[in-house]
Amino acid sequence: MAYNLIECNREQMYLMPVSLEDWLSEGHLAWFMLDAVEAIDLSQFYLKYRADGWGHAAYDPQMMVSLLLYAYCLGVRSSRQIERACEVDVAFRVITGNLKPDYSTICRFRSENERELGRLFTGVLRLCAEAGLVKAGVVALDGTKIKANASLSANRTQEHIEEEVRKMLAEARERDEEEDRLFGKDSRGDEIPEELKDRRSRLARLKECQERLAREKEEKIRSQVEMIEKRKAEEEAAGHKKRGRKPKEVAEVLQEEAKAKANVTEPDSRIMKTRAGYIQGYNAQAAVDRGQIILAADVTQEPNDVHQLHPMTEKTQQELKAAGIEEEIKSELADAGYWSEGNVAGSSPTDPEFIIATTKDWKQRKAMREQGAPRGRIPEHLSPRDRMERKLLTKRGMSLYRLRSQMVEPVFGQIKSRGCGTFMRRGLQAVRNEWRLICATHNLLKLFRSKVSKFVNKISPTVAIAPASP
Repeated sequence: MAYNLIECNREQMYLMPVSLEDWLSEGHLAWFMLDAVEAIDLSQFYLKYRADGWGHAAYDPQMMVSLLLYAYCLGVRSSRQIERACEVDVAFRVITGNLKPDYSTICRFRSENERELGRLFTGVLRLCAEAGLVKAGVVALDGTKIKANASLSANRTQEHIEEEVRKMLAEARERDEEEDRLFGKDSRGDEIPEELKDRRSRLARLKECQERLAREKEEKIRSQVEMIEKRKAEEEAAGHKKRGRKPKEVAEVLQEEAKAKANVTEPDSRIMKTRAGYIQGYNAQAAVDRGQIILAADVTQEPNDVHQLHPMTEKTQQELKAAGIEEEIKSELADAGYWSEGNVAGSSPTDPEFIIATTKDWKQRKAMREQGAPRGRIPEHLSPRDRMERKLLTKRGMSLYRLRSQMVEPVFGQIKSRGCGTFMRRGLQAVRNEWRLICATHNLLKLFRSKVSKFVNKISPTVAIAPASP
């Protein structure tokens, strides 16, 4: 008796050449990614290369961009992991045309083209608009805290930083004196030891943190003095004490600032509070439409969202214009983190209608809903808060605000589930470009999973895009 099995012969020689088209099914994400990148204008990448054919041959930017976008879609962001995938993963080999760029090449391409990679967001948004996926009439705005490439334990107070700087400078002087004794005062001696190079870079970071803490201290004191003087002037004009919480005295602010910390590994990052505790990170912002397409993306160092309402509104309008989308934003939804009377009172005629929760307390929100929808004319004497609460109680306001959580919150969940819960780059601008790249891959996946994923065959080979500044 013999088994009827298909022979697995790993030494089999092939007479006919292998076709990459046979490696993956027609509807695979890798093929879609190649088509999508081909439809985006990559001229900014090619400007960095010589056009006369001289010099060492480089990998095609179109291939490298396709590789990074595909890797980010799968949550593979480490250069070394991407290199390994180019060896063992069939889809990655299709993307690269069976080429195998090493991790240093991938890392260098990403670091040298951070700005250009960030601008891909606008190009991808244009593709989504071409496919009819963008519905900009109602936009939801929200922020999420994402960890920085740094640890909480790397935070130091200004006093600690100053002490560490003094120690390092003293060690440097001792080292110089020792080298002068060994090699002579005017003699260079040997190359700078690696440990001294590390010390110098660390010293530069420490001084940067020192300067940042000093600047923030001066700014907070100046702002506090202005608040105190403003309140005093208002009380004098009214002839009585003003109600509400009094501003802190300058001495109290100075006492608090003495405890302020800066991260010596990633000076641009900040300590931020989340539901799971404190993290060292950034506040990533996103504006999302009803189809969960991200219309604008930005990163801020501020832990609160209250100052991001108008900047993100303006940025969303700029992105829509840059992507060739003519539809205007009619309503913008935001949670209580964006609420302030100044945000509403300071709206311009070009701003959309803001629908913002006025409190985070669910008991207060429940009590407000139980009041029922208001009727009649809006009283003229109402404050901006009362007007917003009245709008939220209307049938239209309630139905619109109910959309907010189903529009934007799942987007952050989807992004973090793909392993993008920590930034890999350091520095505010680098992190901002990385966040835009992450959001671009989110939109690409939405486009791929839609019913119109084959649209790229119907549009012009290259869509010229005027990208918005990241």
